Amino acid sequence: MKKNFLVTTVVAGLLALSAQGVLAQNVAIVNGKAVPKTRLDSLAQQVARSGRPVTPEMEGQLREEVIAREVFMQEAEKQGLSASEDFKAQMELARQTILIRELFAEYQKKNPIVDAELKAEYDKFATANGGKEYKARHILVEKEADAKAIVASLKKGGKFEDIAKKQSKDPGSGAKGGDLDWANPASYVPEFSAALTKLNKGQMTETPVKTQFGYHIIRVDDTRDAKLPSFDEVKPQISQQMQQQKLSAFQDELRKKAKVE
Repeated sequence: MKKNFLVTTVVAGLLALSAQGVLAQNVAIVNGKAVPKTRLDSLAQQVARSGRPVTPEMEGQLREEVIAREVFMQEAEKQGLSASEDFKAQMELARQTILIRELFAEYQKKNPIVDAELKAEYDKFATANGGKEYKARHILVEKEADAKAIVASLKKGGKFEDIAKKQSKDPGSGAKGGDLDWANPASYVPEFSAALTKLNKGQMTETPVKTQFGYHIIRVDDTRDAKLPSFDEVKPQISQQMQQQKLSAFQDELRKKAKVE
């Protein structure tokens, strides 16, 4: 009697340990089918990659999500939906999407952007956007005769802001009295930029400036040294931009090498 009791106790203990091992490997058992913990881990990784913290509360929600998916999957299988041609076509598209994503991720992992590349790109940005910034106003009209008439009116004491509001064809600045705010000359078309940089604070172009948009009368309200963000401030944006450029070049290279008939 005592021996049987000991055997029963040992067996019960082994069964308990076995059950604990199963639970450690699986999230749950749904209708007799084990739901592996790897599903929960994969879902948690997706959440983490999106930038959201995986808290204990979130883990509970993800566990319920994994279980619900298994319930629904089992029902779909029972109805034979996995055998439909539509399902197979969608699965193939999903497989392609995931595989391509892995290809691009692997390329970026093997071809990281180094600091020297980032610094060189920043230096190009600084060169293009350095120097002076101008706070300017302009009045844009279609005809040169109208522009000359406006210049004459301004010389007689007409108010630049009022004329801009009434006559400027630029919808962005016209309503603001021609105000273009602070900008680097490189942000304008060459003809406009060339005329702008010849003006000192308070000066106006006496000859209308012709561009692809029409005729401009430009006035400089103020100038200042360009205020550029530091390298560290824009490093993440530069890195993202350069990674995308590299990836696009890789994609173009593959397309060119492919034999398409």
